[in-house]
Amino acid sequence: MAQEIRDITCVQCPMGCQLKVTIDDGEVVSVEGNTCPRGRTYGEREATCPERVVTSLVSVAGDSRPVPCKTVAAVPKELVEQVLIEIKNTRLEPGVRVGDVLIRDVAGTGVDVIATRGYVPFK
Repeated sequence: MAQEIRDITCVQCPMGCQLKVTIDDGEVVSVEGNTCPRGRTYGEREATCPERVVTSLVSVAGDSRPVPCKTVAAVPKELVEQVLIEIKNTRLEPGVRVGDVLIRDVAGTGVDVIATRGYVPFK
């Protein structure tokens, strides 16, 4: 397998370092351009197994106002679409509070989806 070089922008701090990650036979052999250790770790992970925290909105039965939600941890990037489908297919009952678990083990990732704002019905 040939050596591959990936250009990645680090998002671990406001610096936005431009990383050059070299991969040989599926293994990261070098990360260049980072100004802190977090950049190296980010570059290695992003090049080999990228992950994302997913944010979205969940419908509430009988109301047009959805509740914002997010995954409590990053999920594999290739499963983001499945996570979003599960969120889209979820209907909440009124009475949701901030931090309530809305979906456990979303898309088989071992990660829960929680409410990031409570639901207050119209009066």
